[in-house]
Amino acid sequence: MDLDTEVLIVGGGLSGLAVAWWLAQQGVAAEIWESADAPGGLIGTQQAGGYTMERAASLMLNFRPEVSALLAQSGLNERRLALRADLPRFVLQGGALARVPMRAGALLVAPFWSRAGRLRMLAEPLVPRGGGEHESASAFVTRRLGREALEKIFEPLLASTFGCDPDLAPARAVLPRLTALEDRYGSIALAVCARKLRRESLPASEMFSFEGGMQALVDALAASAGVRLRTRCTALAIAGDSRGWLVEGRSAQGDARVCARHVVLSVPAAEAGALLGGADPELARLVAGIDYAPLAVAHFGFDRTAFGAALDGMGFLAPRDEGRTLLGCQWTSSVFGDRAPPGKVLLSAYLGGARASHIASWGEAEIAAAALRELTPVLRLRGMPELARVVQHRRGLPLYHGAHLQRAQRVRERLTLRPGLHLAANYLDGVSTRDRITSGCAIARAVCSHLRGALGAGGAAGATRSGVATA
Repeated sequence: MDLDTEVLIVGGGLSGLAVAWWLAQQGVAAEIWESADAPGGLIGTQQAGGYTMERAASLMLNFRPEVSALLAQSGLNERRLALRADLPRFVLQGGALARVPMRAGALLVAPFWSRAGRLRMLAEPLVPRGGGEHESASAFVTRRLGREALEKIFEPLLASTFGCDPDLAPARAVLPRLTALEDRYGSIALAVCARKLRRESLPASEMFSFEGGMQALVDALAASAGVRLRTRCTALAIAGDSRGWLVEGRSAQGDARVCARHVVLSVPAAEAGALLGGADPELARLVAGIDYAPLAVAHFGFDRTAFGAALDGMGFLAPRDEGRTLLGCQWTSSVFGDRAPPGKVLLSAYLGGARASHIASWGEAEIAAAALRELTPVLRLRGMPELARVVQHRRGLPLYHGAHLQRAQRVRERLTLRPGLHLAANYLDGVSTRDRITSGCAIARAVCSHLRGALGAGGAAGATRSGVATA
Protein backbone atom coordinates (compact mmCIF):
# COMPACT_ATOMS: atom_id res chain seq x y z
CA MET A 1 0.00 0.00 0.00
CA ASP A 2 1.18 3.56 -0.69
CA LEU A 3 2.02 5.92 2.14
CA ASP A 4 -0.29 8.91 2.58
CA THR A 5 1.76 10.49 5.38
CA GLU A 6 4.91 9.70 7.29
CA VAL A 7 3.31 10.20 10.74
CA LEU A 8 -0.31 10.00 11.85
CA ILE A 9 -1.12 11.00 15.41
CA VAL A 10 -4.43 9.77 16.81
CA GLY A 11 -5.51 12.17 19.54
CA GLY A 12 -4.98 15.92 19.72
CA GLY A 13 -4.49 16.35 23.45
CA LEU A 14 -1.28 17.81 24.83
CA SER A 15 0.63 14.54 24.31
CA GLY A 16 -0.25 14.32 20.62
CA LEU A 17 0.28 18.03 20.04
CA ALA A 18 3.71 17.85 21.69
CA VAL A 19 4.80 14.98 19.42
CA ALA A 20 3.60 16.89 16.35
CA TRP A 21 5.35 20.09 17.44
CA TRP A 22 8.68 18.36 18.07
CA LEU A 23 8.41 16.59 14.71
CA ALA A 24 7.73 19.90 12.99
CA GLN A 25 10.95 21.33 14.46
CA GLN A 26 12.78 18.57 12.59
CA GLY A 27 10.94 19.23 9.34
CA VAL A 28 8.58 16.26 9.64
CA ALA A 29 4.95 17.09 8.92
CA ALA A 30 2.47 15.09 11.01
CA GLU A 31 -1.29 14.72 10.65
CA ILE A 32 -3.42 14.68 13.81
CA TRP A 33 -6.85 13.12 14.10
CA GLU A 34 -8.83 14.57 16.99
CA SER A 35 -12.35 13.31 17.67
CA ALA A 36 -13.48 16.43 19.53
CA ASP A 37 -14.34 19.82 18.04
CA ALA A 38 -11.05 21.32 19.25
CA PRO A 39 -7.63 20.05 20.36
CA GLY A 40 -6.24 20.09 23.89
CA GLY A 41 -7.92 17.21 25.70
CA LEU A 42 -7.94 17.98 29.41
CA ILE A 43 -5.92 21.16 28.83
CA GLY A 44 -8.01 24.17 27.96
CA THR A 45 -9.32 27.51 29.21
CA GLN A 46 -12.84 28.88 29.52
CA GLN A 47 -13.86 32.55 29.81
CA ALA A 48 -17.07 33.74 31.47
CA GLY A 49 -18.06 36.97 33.18
CA GLY A 50 -14.49 38.23 33.27
CA TYR A 51 -13.23 35.04 34.92
CA THR A 52 -10.60 32.78 33.36
CA MET A 53 -11.05 29.11 34.28
CA GLU A 54 -9.04 26.00 33.40
CA ARG A 55 -10.41 22.60 32.44
CA ALA A 56 -7.78 20.84 34.57
CA ALA A 57 -4.13 21.90 34.90
CA SER A 58 -3.83 25.59 35.80
CA LEU A 59 -0.04 25.92 35.72
CA MET A 60 3.22 24.17 34.91
CA LEU A 61 6.06 23.12 37.21
CA ASN A 62 9.15 22.80 35.07
CA PHE A 63 12.70 21.60 35.61
CA ARG A 64 13.22 19.96 32.21
CA PRO A 65 15.32 21.46 29.39
CA GLU A 66 12.90 20.12 26.76
CA VAL A 67 10.11 22.29 28.16
CA SER A 68 12.37 25.32 28.33
CA ALA A 69 13.36 24.76 24.69
CA LEU A 70 9.74 24.45 23.56
CA LEU A 71 8.75 27.66 25.33
CA ALA A 72 11.66 29.55 23.78
CA GLN A 73 11.20 28.23 20.25
CA SER A 74 7.41 28.56 20.20
CA GLY A 75 7.36 32.16 21.41
CA LEU A 76 5.48 31.23 24.58
CA ASN A 77 8.14 32.71 26.85
CA GLU A 78 6.75 36.14 26.04
CA ARG A 79 3.34 35.06 27.35
CA ARG A 80 4.50 33.41 30.56
CA LEU A 81 3.06 34.45 33.91
CA ALA A 82 5.44 33.45 36.67
CA LEU A 83 4.23 32.25 40.05
CA ARG A 84 5.76 33.97 43.07
CA ALA A 85 8.27 31.58 44.64
CA ASP A 86 7.35 32.78 48.14
CA LEU A 87 3.59 32.39 47.71
CA PRO A 88 2.37 30.56 50.85
CA ARG A 89 0.90 27.04 50.63
CA PHE A 90 -1.49 25.54 53.17
CA VAL A 91 -2.77 22.16 54.29
CA LEU A 92 -5.92 21.41 56.25
CA GLN A 93 -5.31 20.30 59.83
CA GLY A 94 -8.36 19.72 61.98
CA GLY A 95 -10.47 21.76 59.59
CA ALA A 96 -8.18 24.80 59.80
CA LEU A 97 -5.52 26.09 57.42
CA ALA A 98 -1.93 25.37 58.44
CA ARG A 99 0.90 27.00 56.51
CA VAL A 100 3.46 24.64 54.97
CA PRO A 101 6.99 26.14 54.79
CA MET A 102 8.71 25.39 51.49
CA ARG A 103 12.27 25.11 52.89
CA ALA A 104 13.22 21.81 54.53
CA GLY A 105 14.63 23.43 57.67
CA ALA A 106 11.55 25.57 58.22
CA LEU A 107 9.26 22.63 57.48
CA LEU A 108 10.78 20.64 60.35
CA VAL A 109 9.84 23.33 62.87
CA ALA A 110 6.33 23.92 61.50
CA PRO A 111 3.82 23.99 64.38
CA PHE A 112 1.53 21.26 63.03
CA TRP A 113 4.00 18.45 63.78
CA SER A 114 3.77 16.52 67.00
CA ARG A 115 7.00 16.17 69.00
CA ALA A 116 7.16 12.48 68.05
CA GLY A 117 6.57 13.25 64.38
CA ARG A 118 9.33 15.87 64.30
CA LEU A 119 11.82 13.54 66.00
CA ARG A 120 10.92 10.74 63.60
CA MET A 121 11.73 12.92 60.59
CA LEU A 122 15.03 13.99 62.14
CA ALA A 123 15.97 10.31 62.45
CA GLU A 124 15.71 9.80 58.67
CA PRO A 125 19.52 9.55 58.09
CA LEU A 126 19.60 6.54 60.44
CA VAL A 127 17.02 4.57 58.46
CA PRO A 128 18.65 1.84 56.33
CA ARG A 129 17.88 1.26 52.67
CA GLY A 130 15.04 -1.12 51.99
CA GLY A 131 11.62 -1.58 50.50
CA GLY A 132 12.38 -2.98 47.06
CA GLU A 133 10.85 -2.15 43.70
CA HIS A 134 7.28 -3.01 44.75
CA GLU A 135 7.24 -0.84 47.89
CA SER A 136 4.23 1.46 48.01
CA ALA A 137 4.54 5.22 48.34
CA SER A 138 2.94 5.02 51.79
CA ALA A 139 5.41 2.38 52.94
CA PHE A 140 8.37 4.32 51.54
CA VAL A 141 7.46 7.62 53.20
CA THR A 142 6.51 5.96 56.48
CA ARG A 143 9.76 3.98 56.55
CA ARG A 144 11.94 6.98 55.83
CA LEU A 145 10.06 9.88 57.47
CA GLY A 146 7.26 8.44 59.59
CA ARG A 147 3.51 8.11 59.42
CA GLU A 148 2.86 11.72 60.28
CA ALA A 149 4.84 12.98 57.28
CA LEU A 150 2.80 10.68 55.05
CA GLU A 151 -0.62 11.75 56.29
CA LYS A 152 0.01 15.48 56.63
CA ILE A 153 2.15 16.17 53.55
CA PHE A 154 2.74 13.34 51.12
CA GLU A 155 -0.73 11.76 50.96
CA PRO A 156 -2.54 15.01 50.00
CA LEU A 157 0.28 15.91 47.60
CA LEU A 158 0.12 12.55 45.79
CA ALA A 159 -3.69 12.48 45.83
CA SER A 160 -3.87 15.90 44.17
CA THR A 161 -1.02 15.31 41.69
CA PHE A 162 -1.71 11.73 40.59
CA GLY A 163 -5.22 11.15 41.92
CA CYS A 164 -3.77 8.00 43.46
CA ASP A 165 -4.01 6.13 46.73
CA PRO A 166 -0.42 6.08 48.08
CA ASP A 167 -1.16 2.75 49.78
CA LEU A 168 -1.56 1.23 46.30
CA ALA A 169 0.85 3.31 44.18
CA PRO A 170 4.49 2.12 43.91
CA ALA A 171 6.94 4.66 45.31
CA ARG A 172 9.14 4.33 42.22
CA ALA A 173 6.21 5.35 40.03
CA VAL A 174 5.02 8.42 41.94
CA LEU A 175 8.10 9.45 43.97
CA PRO A 176 10.90 8.66 41.51
CA ARG A 177 13.21 11.49 42.56
CA LEU A 178 13.09 10.54 46.25
CA THR A 179 13.58 6.81 45.62
CA ALA A 180 16.54 7.66 43.36
CA LEU A 181 18.12 9.65 46.19
CA GLU A 182 17.77 6.69 48.55
CA ASP A 183 19.26 4.34 45.96
CA ARG A 184 22.30 6.56 45.47
CA TYR A 185 22.93 7.97 48.94
CA GLY A 186 20.99 5.72 51.32
CA SER A 187 19.15 8.68 52.81
CA ILE A 188 17.23 11.72 51.59
CA ALA A 189 18.85 14.02 54.15
CA LEU A 190 22.33 12.68 53.42
CA ALA A 191 21.68 13.21 49.71
CA VAL A 192 20.91 16.89 50.30
CA CYS A 193 24.07 17.28 52.41
CA ALA A 194 26.23 15.45 49.87
CA ARG A 195 24.95 17.62 47.02
CA LYS A 196 25.71 20.77 49.01
CA LEU A 197 29.23 19.60 49.83
CA ARG A 198 29.83 18.80 46.16
CA ARG A 199 28.13 22.03 45.18
CA GLU A 200 25.64 20.03 43.19
CA SER A 201 22.05 21.13 42.96
CA LEU A 202 18.76 19.74 41.83
CA PRO A 203 17.55 21.16 38.51
CA ALA A 204 16.08 24.61 39.09
CA SER A 205 12.30 24.51 38.98
CA GLU A 206 9.80 27.22 38.11
CA MET A 207 6.02 27.47 38.20
CA PHE A 208 4.08 29.48 35.67
CA SER A 209 1.05 29.75 33.40
CA PHE A 210 0.34 31.99 30.42
CA GLU A 211 -1.55 35.15 29.61
CA GLY A 212 -5.08 34.00 28.86
CA GLY A 213 -4.54 30.64 30.53
CA MET A 214 -3.17 27.23 29.57
CA GLN A 215 -5.11 27.43 26.30
CA ALA A 216 -2.16 29.49 25.03
CA LEU A 217 0.01 26.37 25.13
CA VAL A 218 -2.51 24.32 23.14
CA ASP A 219 -3.03 27.06 20.58
CA ALA A 220 0.69 27.60 20.03
CA LEU A 221 1.36 23.92 19.41
CA ALA A 222 -1.67 23.41 17.17
CA ALA A 223 -0.84 26.46 15.04
CA SER A 224 2.76 25.45 14.32
CA ALA A 225 3.78 25.05 10.70
CA GLY A 226 3.92 21.38 9.78
CA VAL A 227 1.11 20.36 12.16
CA ARG A 228 -1.98 19.29 10.17
CA LEU A 229 -4.94 19.04 12.53
CA ARG A 230 -8.23 17.35 11.60
CA THR A 231 -10.92 17.77 14.26
CA ARG A 232 -14.06 15.64 14.51
CA CYS A 233 -12.09 12.76 13.02
CA THR A 234 -12.21 9.50 14.98
CA ALA A 235 -9.97 6.49 14.42
CA LEU A 236 -11.86 3.18 14.39
CA ALA A 237 -9.31 0.50 13.47
CA ILE A 238 -5.58 -0.02 12.95
CA ALA A 239 -3.85 -2.69 10.90
CA GLY A 240 -0.21 -3.05 9.97
CA ASP A 241 1.88 -4.68 7.28
CA SER A 242 5.49 -4.51 6.08
CA ARG A 243 5.02 -1.04 4.53
CA GLY A 244 3.35 0.81 7.38
CA TRP A 245 0.10 1.19 9.31
CA LEU A 246 -3.40 1.56 7.89
CA VAL A 247 -5.78 3.59 10.04
CA GLU A 248 -9.46 3.74 9.24
CA GLY A 249 -11.86 6.18 10.80
CA ARG A 250 -14.79 8.48 10.44
CA SER A 251 -14.80 12.24 10.00
CA ALA A 252 -17.40 14.95 9.59
CA GLN A 253 -16.94 14.55 5.83
CA GLY A 254 -17.40 10.76 5.88
CA ASP A 255 -15.07 7.76 6.04
CA ALA A 256 -11.36 8.43 6.57
CA ARG A 257 -8.46 6.16 5.63
CA VAL A 258 -4.74 6.87 5.96
CA CYS A 259 -1.61 4.79 5.52
CA ALA A 260 1.34 6.03 7.59
CA ARG A 261 4.86 4.82 8.24
CA HIS A 262 4.46 5.79 11.93
CA VAL A 263 1.30 5.91 14.03
CA VAL A 264 1.25 7.58 17.44
CA LEU A 265 -1.71 6.75 19.67
CA SER A 266 -2.39 9.60 22.06
CA VAL A 267 -5.80 8.61 23.39
CA PRO A 268 -6.99 7.23 26.77
CA ALA A 269 -6.11 3.64 27.59
CA ALA A 270 -9.54 2.17 26.82
CA GLU A 271 -9.63 3.73 23.34
CA ALA A 272 -6.04 2.70 22.65
CA GLY A 273 -6.83 -0.86 23.70
CA ALA A 274 -9.85 -1.00 21.40
CA LEU A 275 -7.81 0.28 18.44
CA LEU A 276 -4.98 -2.16 19.08
CA GLY A 277 -7.17 -5.25 19.36
CA GLY A 278 -6.72 -6.31 15.76
CA ALA A 279 -3.05 -5.41 15.47
CA ASP A 280 -1.73 -6.82 18.77
CA PRO A 281 -4.22 -8.44 21.18
CA GLU A 282 -1.67 -8.76 23.98
CA LEU A 283 -0.68 -5.11 23.77
CA ALA A 284 -4.36 -4.18 23.64
CA ARG A 285 -5.02 -6.20 26.80
CA LEU A 286 -2.14 -4.59 28.70
CA VAL A 287 -3.18 -1.06 27.79
CA ALA A 288 -6.91 -1.54 28.30
CA GLY A 289 -6.26 -2.86 31.81
CA ILE A 290 -5.13 0.55 33.10
CA ASP A 291 -7.68 2.11 35.47
CA TYR A 292 -8.56 5.78 35.83
CA ALA A 293 -9.82 7.98 38.65
CA PRO A 294 -12.43 10.69 38.08
CA LEU A 295 -11.56 14.34 38.51
CA ALA A 296 -13.80 17.38 38.78
CA VAL A 297 -12.90 21.04 38.91
CA ALA A 298 -15.43 23.41 40.49
CA HIS A 299 -14.80 27.10 39.78
CA PHE A 300 -16.48 29.77 41.91
CA GLY A 301 -16.47 33.53 41.42
CA PHE A 302 -17.11 35.66 44.53
CA ASP A 303 -16.99 39.25 45.55
CA ARG A 304 -13.87 39.79 47.68
CA THR A 305 -16.04 40.84 50.64
CA ALA A 306 -17.50 37.31 50.85
CA PHE A 307 -14.42 35.91 52.62
CA GLY A 308 -13.69 35.88 56.32
CA ALA A 309 -10.29 34.27 55.69
CA ALA A 310 -7.35 35.98 54.03
CA LEU A 311 -6.44 34.51 50.66
CA ASP A 312 -2.78 35.48 50.56
CA GLY A 313 -1.42 32.25 49.16
CA MET A 314 -1.65 29.58 46.53
CA GLY A 315 -4.38 27.53 48.21
CA PHE A 316 -4.62 24.38 50.29
CA LEU A 317 -4.53 20.59 50.09
CA ALA A 318 -6.83 18.33 52.11
CA PRO A 319 -5.37 15.15 53.69
CA ARG A 320 -7.54 12.06 53.62
CA ASP A 321 -7.93 11.95 57.41
CA GLU A 322 -9.86 15.24 57.12
CA GLY A 323 -12.68 13.19 55.54
CA ARG A 324 -13.23 15.51 52.58
CA THR A 325 -14.35 14.98 49.01
CA LEU A 326 -12.05 17.88 48.18
CA LEU A 327 -8.49 17.13 47.17
CA GLY A 328 -7.68 20.79 47.53
CA CYS A 329 -8.50 24.31 46.42
CA GLN A 330 -6.43 26.80 44.46
CA TRP A 331 -6.97 30.47 45.15
CA THR A 332 -6.64 31.13 41.46
CA SER A 333 -6.98 34.91 41.40
CA SER A 334 -4.37 35.18 44.19
CA VAL A 335 -1.95 33.14 42.09
CA PHE A 336 -2.59 34.99 38.82
CA GLY A 337 -4.19 38.40 39.15
CA ASP A 338 -5.72 38.39 35.66
CA ARG A 339 -8.01 35.43 36.34
CA ALA A 340 -10.84 37.47 37.94
CA PRO A 341 -12.31 40.96 37.48
CA PRO A 342 -11.20 43.72 39.89
CA GLY A 343 -12.63 43.24 43.35
CA LYS A 344 -13.52 39.62 42.62
CA VAL A 345 -12.04 36.26 43.65
CA LEU A 346 -11.83 33.03 41.68
CA LEU A 347 -11.57 29.73 43.57
CA SER A 348 -10.85 26.44 41.81
CA ALA A 349 -11.70 23.37 43.88
CA TYR A 350 -10.50 19.90 42.85
CA LEU A 351 -12.49 16.81 43.80
CA GLY A 352 -12.26 13.07 43.13
CA GLY A 353 -9.26 10.87 42.60
CA ALA A 354 -9.06 7.36 43.99
CA ARG A 355 -10.04 8.77 47.38
CA ALA A 356 -13.46 9.93 46.14
CA SER A 357 -14.12 7.87 43.01
CA HIS A 358 -17.86 7.99 43.76
CA ILE A 359 -18.06 11.50 42.26
CA ALA A 360 -17.99 9.85 38.81
CA SER A 361 -21.74 9.27 39.22
CA TRP A 362 -22.50 12.80 40.42
CA GLY A 363 -23.94 15.60 38.34
CA GLU A 364 -22.50 19.09 38.13
CA ALA A 365 -24.93 20.55 40.68
CA GLU A 366 -24.05 17.87 43.23
CA ILE A 367 -20.33 18.45 42.73
CA ALA A 368 -20.69 22.22 43.12
CA ALA A 369 -22.80 21.82 46.25
CA ALA A 370 -20.30 19.44 47.85
CA ALA A 371 -17.39 21.74 47.09
CA LEU A 372 -19.16 24.80 48.54
CA ARG A 373 -20.23 22.85 51.62
CA GLU A 374 -16.61 21.93 52.38
CA LEU A 375 -15.11 25.31 51.43
CA THR A 376 -17.52 27.47 53.44
CA PRO A 377 -16.23 26.78 56.99
CA VAL A 378 -12.57 26.71 55.94
CA LEU A 379 -12.64 30.07 54.14
CA ARG A 380 -15.52 31.51 56.24
CA LEU A 381 -17.57 32.18 53.16
CA ARG A 382 -20.62 34.44 53.33
CA GLY A 383 -23.31 34.08 50.71
CA MET A 384 -23.38 32.30 47.37
CA PRO A 385 -21.01 32.72 44.41
CA GLU A 386 -21.93 34.97 41.52
CA LEU A 387 -20.44 32.38 39.15
CA ALA A 388 -20.19 28.59 39.37
CA ARG A 389 -18.77 26.30 36.69
CA VAL A 390 -17.99 22.58 36.98
CA VAL A 391 -15.76 20.62 34.62
CA GLN A 392 -16.06 16.84 34.90
CA HIS A 393 -13.52 14.26 33.76
CA ARG A 394 -14.91 10.82 34.52
CA ARG A 395 -11.56 9.37 33.42
CA GLY A 396 -9.43 12.18 34.73
CA LEU A 397 -6.15 10.59 35.79
CA PRO A 398 -4.64 7.16 35.08
CA LEU A 399 -3.93 5.28 38.29
CA TYR A 400 -0.33 4.18 38.82
CA HIS A 401 -1.47 1.42 41.15
CA GLY A 402 -0.22 -2.08 41.87
CA ALA A 403 2.13 -3.54 39.27
CA HIS A 404 1.86 -0.46 37.05
CA LEU A 405 5.59 -0.19 36.39
CA GLN A 406 5.76 -3.83 35.34
CA ARG A 407 2.74 -3.34 33.07
CA ALA A 408 4.35 -0.27 31.49
CA GLN A 409 7.55 -2.22 30.88
CA ARG A 410 5.64 -5.02 29.18
CA VAL A 411 3.86 -2.45 27.01
CA ARG A 412 7.21 -1.04 25.90
CA GLU A 413 8.50 -4.53 25.16
CA ARG A 414 5.47 -5.25 22.98
CA LEU A 415 6.00 -1.98 21.12
CA THR A 416 9.49 -3.06 20.11
CA LEU A 417 7.79 -5.85 18.12
CA ARG A 418 5.66 -3.30 16.26
CA PRO A 419 8.02 -0.86 14.48
CA GLY A 420 6.35 2.43 13.68
CA LEU A 421 3.76 2.13 16.47
CA HIS A 422 4.05 4.51 19.43
CA LEU A 423 2.03 5.36 22.53
CA ALA A 424 2.16 8.97 23.74
CA ALA A 425 0.04 8.85 26.85
CA ASN A 426 -0.03 9.95 30.48
CA TYR A 427 -0.73 6.38 31.55
CA LEU A 428 2.86 5.39 30.73
CA ASP A 429 5.32 8.09 31.70
CA GLY A 430 3.87 10.91 33.74
CA VAL A 431 0.66 12.90 34.10
CA SER A 432 1.99 16.46 34.27
CA THR A 433 2.16 18.90 31.38
CA ARG A 434 5.94 18.81 31.82
CA ASP A 435 5.96 15.03 31.41
CA ARG A 436 3.78 15.19 28.30
CA ILE A 437 6.07 17.66 26.56
CA THR A 438 9.17 15.68 27.52
CA SER A 439 7.64 12.39 26.40
CA GLY A 440 6.56 13.97 23.11
CA CYS A 441 10.15 15.04 22.49
CA ALA A 442 11.44 11.49 23.08
CA ILE A 443 8.88 9.95 20.70
CA ALA A 444 9.63 12.55 18.01
CA ARG A 445 13.34 11.76 18.28
CA ALA A 446 12.65 8.04 17.87
CA VAL A 447 10.46 8.68 14.81
CA CYS A 448 13.04 10.99 13.20
CA SER A 449 15.83 8.49 13.85
CA HIS A 450 13.84 5.74 12.12
CA LEU A 451 12.94 7.99 9.18
CA ARG A 452 16.55 9.07 8.72
CA GLY A 453 17.55 5.41 8.71
CA ALA A 454 14.94 4.68 6.06
CA LEU A 455 16.22 7.57 3.98
CA GLY A 456 19.79 6.33 4.27
CA ALA A 457 18.63 2.90 3.11
CA GLY A 458 17.13 4.45 0.01
CA GLY A 459 13.55 3.80 1.03
CA ALA A 460 12.26 7.21 1.96
CA ALA A 461 10.86 9.04 -1.02
CA GLY A 462 7.99 10.03 1.24
CA ALA A 463 10.45 11.09 3.93
CA THR A 464 12.12 13.42 1.49
CA ARG A 465 8.76 14.95 0.63
CA SER A 466 7.96 15.47 4.32
CA GLY A 467 11.25 17.23 4.92
CA VAL A 468 12.90 14.70 7.25
CA ALA A 469 15.96 14.65 5.04
CA THR A 470 16.97 17.96 6.61
CA ALA A 471 16.25 16.90 10.20
